[in-house]
Amino acid sequence: MKLTKEEVLHVAALARLHMDDARIDTFADQLGHILEYVETLDRLDTKDVLPTFHAVGTQNAFREDIPAGHLDREAALANAPAADDGCFIVPKVIE
Repeated sequence: MKLTKEEVLHVAALARLHMDDARIDTFADQLGHILEYVETLDRLDTKDVLPTFHAVGTQNAFREDIPAGHLDREAALANAPAADDGCFIVPKVIE
């Protein structure tokens, strides 16, 4: 499917992209190939296929939330670039 220059510029405007003239033909060709592939997929018979969120089964990969001890102050500050009186020293971010 061949896209026109106007169609490419319209899609670029919707995406808030600045498109220079040198790249319009390249994008028209690439978008045309994408639309041809979508047309190919559209011809597939999916009437007996159940909707899915994932192509393969997934499961929760999180660990159990078990309370544990915390770092002591010295261990927490051990790798800090700067510390003073048990506190991290960070650059000022609000003026």
